[in-house]
Amino acid sequence: MSKFWSPIVATLKPYIAGEQPRIQNLTKLNTNENPYGPSPKAIAAMQAAVTGSLKLYPDPSALALRQSIARFHGVEADEVFVGNGSDEVLAHAFVALLKHEKPLLYPDITYSFYPTYCRLFGIESVEIPLKDDFTVDLADYARPAGAIILPNPNAPTGIGLPLAAIEKLVAEHPDLPVVIDEAYIDFGGESAIPLTRKYDNLLVIHTLSKSRSLAGLRVGYAVGQRPLIDALERVKDSFNSYPLDRVAQAGAAAAIDDREWFDLTRGKVIEQRERVTGALRQRGFEVLPSQANFVFARHPDHGGEALAKGLRERAVLVRHFAKPRISDFLRITIGTAEECDRLVAALEEIV
Repeated sequence: MSKFWSPIVATLKPYIAGEQPRIQNLTKLNTNENPYGPSPKAIAAMQAAVTGSLKLYPDPSALALRQSIARFHGVEADEVFVGNGSDEVLAHAFVALLKHEKPLLYPDITYSFYPTYCRLFGIESVEIPLKDDFTVDLADYARPAGAIILPNPNAPTGIGLPLAAIEKLVAEHPDLPVVIDEAYIDFGGESAIPLTRKYDNLLVIHTLSKSRSLAGLRVGYAVGQRPLIDALERVKDSFNSYPLDRVAQAGAAAAIDDREWFDLTRGKVIEQRERVTGALRQRGFEVLPSQANFVFARHPDHGGEALAKGLRERAVLVRHFAKPRISDFLRITIGTAEECDRLVAALEEIV
């Protein structure tokens, strides 16, 4: 601590990102990165941007990128907001849309940045417990609230809700902003973005870190009706008018436009996810049904911490959360076929 700190600093419990170790020959399955790499067209676009006019500021509105996103989803460019990763987009949404007199609602087991932002921005919140099977019961959200945020599929469970359930939630709360965080939607779910044309209280947030393998580029976006996007822009331009540099804008637009690469690589991830799920279940693991690029699994005879330690000793890194209700689970990112084989082989030695 320091006497120069602002009062809020001592009260913060910062978000803890997944480990990024520098270990040779490591099978890294802990931070949900896409193992297949970004579109070659995106790489070429970024290389061209590097040799271009980096002496100039980037387009503060990122119009070309927003137009690519709008074409992909069938919306208008002014219904798209972009930011420095979906975490920044979420942060702006918390300030612009989710801070009200009544509390913000979200699941008790979910993306741990949500409570972090609530503490940072002074947002009252209520965590709604997941059911015993780790699914979301939307009936539990029928209570006084100022706003709702829900990840779909949820993280770290990987369990998704059907689009009809998301629409029911949005329709039942017409006077509340509802944010659906779809970081993993491309691996098996159905996006709620088409619903934004019908519901003025719905904002949907995506990231290019997962299905487009651009975690290192830091690009995220939101889609919603113009008044919601306007709110995000007002916050963004009060904080940083240039969140995305020229390289990021060029690479992200090319990645969005390359649908062939997008479909090819996410298809491979889905295929390996089903194969890993089957292999784990054959070895006695309980694996929650996942629509993400990871699985959430536990073994009845081995604690999560011990399993994670045993895997690390065998140069396989997964994510363990020492938290109530999920401390026996491992969140395992889906890697290449070879990486998944190494995971299964290591687990066979342990269990």
